[in-house]
Amino acid sequence: MNVYITNPLSDPRWDALVDRHAMASVFHQRGWLEALSRTYNYQPLVLTSAAGDKPLSDGIVLCHVASWITGTRMVSLPFADHCEPLLTDRRDLPEFLKWLRAERDCQRWRYVEIRPLSRIQDGGRGLQPSRSYCFHELDIRPSLEQIFRSLHKDSVQRRIQRAEREGLSYATGRSEVLVDDFYRLLLITRRRHHLLPQPRAWFNNLVECMGDKVQIRVTGKKGRPIAAMLTLRHGSTVTYKYGCSDERLHNLGAMPFLLWKLIEESKASGAEKIDFGRSDLDQESLITFKDKFGTTKRLLNYYRYPQAPKQKPVAWGEHAIRQFFSMLPDAFSSTAGRLVYRHMG
Repeated sequence: MNVYITNPLSDPRWDALVDRHAMASVFHQRGWLEALSRTYNYQPLVLTSAAGDKPLSDGIVLCHVASWITGTRMVSLPFADHCEPLLTDRRDLPEFLKWLRAERDCQRWRYVEIRPLSRIQDGGRGLQPSRSYCFHELDIRPSLEQIFRSLHKDSVQRRIQRAEREGLSYATGRSEVLVDDFYRLLLITRRRHHLLPQPRAWFNNLVECMGDKVQIRVTGKKGRPIAAMLTLRHGSTVTYKYGCSDERLHNLGAMPFLLWKLIEESKASGAEKIDFGRSDLDQESLITFKDKFGTTKRLLNYYRYPQAPKQKPVAWGEHAIRQFFSMLPDAFSSTAGRLVYRHMG
């Protein structure tokens, strides 16, 4: 099989393939790729068996990530929870992976990585599992009454009812005001977890590049935003990508309330499922939180060539660095995120 390369940002055949392929997700969309390119200067490309004058029948989208700190590699895709190869016949995958392995060896990239939702049998003849996560998904085809009954009674149902009694405000859209509210809460949340925040430009670019495929939801009390989320849409699937909150007011049930509004509105718009994203296997509290919404979960594997070395325990020095970043003022923390994140994709 011949392998050809095309640019998904300029080739309209890619949009047509993403629109019709059953395994396509929001992370395949041109808007996501354009936001990656604008924010981090990543170069997207698609591997396909279709020559330039033929309709696109298959494609594996990747980004070329060049970093003097973390090395040069090809990733499908940076900052995406998952990215399935869009194939007509799954048996064609080994040919694409063979091309990627040969190109990696020739170009001396650090590695190539793909992040499919489905498992790759026999390691794809060269690609081996490198990292594993827990992936959650919620079926919202049942009635709202059935979905609500499936929610954990104490941790979710009662918190939603508490939020409604509190009369929390609620707004949704893509306005600059909502982006501001969301980002302020994101800074609070990332500091709480001793993590650098993503750069503000990333969210600005997502809103600009993805248009009505992105929504921001914010809830507050007495004019004060206390929880927010950013979601993405592709076809019948809504993806809950980012969530943030002020922990001092967690007792008001703001985040369960926002997720219930997401379920209600997604179902009303014709969506059939909500992608709750990935969780690290050691994030037991986050996994339990998602479980309590009646989601189903499964193992999500990422695959690399060559095989990634076994991860070492986090050193005390890394903890100290994370603690240091968590104490930076917002402006400095955001700037540090802008400088660091492009090396992390």
